[in-house]
Formats: sequence, structure tokens, C-alpha cells
Amino acid sequence: MARLALSKSSLSVQNRRLKTFERYLPSLDLKRRQLIAERAKAARAINNTEAEIAALHKLVEQGLPMGSNEEVNIEGLVHIRRLELGEENIMGVRLPHLQQIELERAEYALLAKPEWVDNFAARMAEMLELRVRIQLDRRRLVLLDEAVRTITQRVNLFDKVLIPQTRKNIRRIHIFLADGERAAVVRAKIAKGKRAREAAAL
Repeated sequence: MARLALSKSSLSVQNRRLKTFERYLPSLDLKRRQLIAERAKAARAINNTEAEIAALHKLVEQGLPMGSNEEVNIEGLVHIRRLELGEENIMGVRLPHLQQIELERAEYALLAKPEWVDNFAARMAEMLELRVRIQLDRRRLVLLDEAVRTITQRVNLFDKVLIPQTRKNIRRIHIFLADGERAAVVRAKIAKGKRAREAAAL
């Protein structure tokens, strides 16, 4: 760390630094609060999707118990044909979001499968989309967690380190300069007294 110069020019530099830090801190803190709000929104989205998945599981268990019949092959009934992800910028954080999902149902002979398979395939499609959504929501939450952690570190750096240290530096320089001015006044008085005594001795 560079040694603090105890001078008027250094005092000017420290005052400018302090103004910059104090001007920058509120905007950083605002960004931190907005990111925390976004993180809470992402956590709520995960909870909602998890609730939808649980409700769909229950619906399938109660309404379509025949789905567990191993004699009827229901593997590969639905798959993702096209998945289009986008990116949105929230407070400088790039977050993925689902733009479009196209699901495709496997073709099968209607007479080769029981009638409930159509309904089961529709529920499988819903579940597949929910699983894609929750994966994206979880990724968004991870990215927002990282962003909140980073911005909180910056806020703490300004609030707890840089601003207090700069104020301390300003106080040190003020004290040093004030001491210097007092010493100069004392020296001037001593010199004046000495000249007065020398003049009186003549």
C-alpha cells in the first residue's frame, strides 16, 4: 500500500476520492437491493413450479394409475423437438429464459395402445415442460446468488473499508497540516520575540 503523503495536494486527492466513493455507494446499494428482489422472485418461481410438478404427479397418480402398468410401453411418448433459449439482462446479470419449447409426441397405432395413453402423453408433455422451466429457474437463481454475493462484497468494500479509510486519511492530513501551522505560528512568535529582544539590546 502506498504511503500516505501528508500534504495539501494529498488532502485534495483524498477529498475527491471520498466524494467519488460516497456518490458511488448509493447506486451500488440500490443495485444490490434490486438483485436481492430478483433473487427472491426467482426463488418464488422455483417454488411455484415445484408445486405445479407435485400437483401434476398427484393428478397422474390418482387419475392415471394405469401408467405404472409395465405391460404398456410408454417410453419415448413425448420428447423435445425444439428448445429456444433467450437471454435477458437484469442489472448487468445475463439470465437465461425460455423463449419457446416445441414438444413432439411419438406416433403410435391407436389400436396398439390403450385409450388412456393419449391422456398420459398429454400429462407427460406438461411434466417435460415444467422440468425444463425449473432447470432454467434454478440456473437463474444460481446466477443471481453469485451476482448478489459479488455486489454485496463491493458494497461492503466501499462502506466498511474505502470510505472509512479515506476519512481516516483526511483526518490524519488535517491534523498534520494543523500541527504544521501551529508550529509555524510558534516559530514566528519566537523569531519575533528574539528580534524584539535584539532590537532592545541595541
